[in-house]
Amino acid sequence: MAAAKPFRPLLVAGLVAGLALGACGREGGGEQPPERGDQAVARVDGRTVWASDVKREAVAQGKIGEGEPLDVSAPLFQQVLEEVVDQKLLAAEALKRKLDKDPVAQRRLAAARDRILGDMLVENVVSDAVNDNAIRGLYQEQLKLAKRSEEIRARQILLASQAEADQVRKLLAAGARFEALAMERSTDAASRFNGGDLGYFTTDVMPPAYDAALRDARVGQVVGPFATEGGFAILKVEDRRLEQPITLEAARPQIVRFLTYDEIRDLLEKLRGKAKVEILVEGEAQRRPPPADAPKPAPAQVQPQAKGATP
Repeated sequence: MAAAKPFRPLLVAGLVAGLALGACGREGGGEQPPERGDQAVARVDGRTVWASDVKREAVAQGKIGEGEPLDVSAPLFQQVLEEVVDQKLLAAEALKRKLDKDPVAQRRLAAARDRILGDMLVENVVSDAVNDNAIRGLYQEQLKLAKRSEEIRARQILLASQAEADQVRKLLAAGARFEALAMERSTDAASRFNGGDLGYFTTDVMPPAYDAALRDARVGQVVGPFATEGGFAILKVEDRRLEQPITLEAARPQIVRFLTYDEIRDLLEKLRGKAKVEILVEGEAQRRPPPADAPKPAPAQVQPQAKGATP
């Protein structure tokens, strides 16, 4: 006897959505792919399940992002495919039992239909407005406004005591290589095996003692030792430059989120302006007016790239 499949609560939501789509207009079971390049992956009582159906369900469950690929041979695809098949079986049985005629079911179906149609409208509006030109335009606009601080690349040798630090400083003065001494003597596990390299950073992310030591240091100069958290530090300045702005591709998700929010907000403002909306209950927000200095949504900011390692 085959083991019973575990019950999946998500099927309930899927069943409602499936019935809602059925109420919108039943498909005739045709074999034409709903999307170009779509692939039939299952049939349930003669009705085709397409790869796009499975991907859409995976997105709805938050298992993949919108537009993220999902190969039909992947375990996740097979898992979600089983859930889609179960949804269709449950929805078909519910229709046979005429559950869609129940008044409570009708209200739930209407709510699901509204949600689906609203989502489709938003997708349509966003796909038209949030295009590559809009993304690049906002990126360039924010790039002009972004403030770029100076970055420093430095190497570090961290010692446990003043005496050890003084000894290492004498070895450096005698011509010893900074990288070799860092690997041999530094107690900073994060940087010692990389010759003490801390990467690029701005001094505002460092302890105050580093800021003071590096403020006027020239490229190639060795500074310290000075006391800091964890011991005594000796630094060598490798480079100074303006910090690099975040790339367009790295900023793209943040910009898309902002543009999407902006489009949805504008759409809702226009729709509310044309409609007569009456709220018949009073909530806390209605009783208390927002403060004059309440924050408003800010545009996407093109921030500099992530800083280098810190001690």
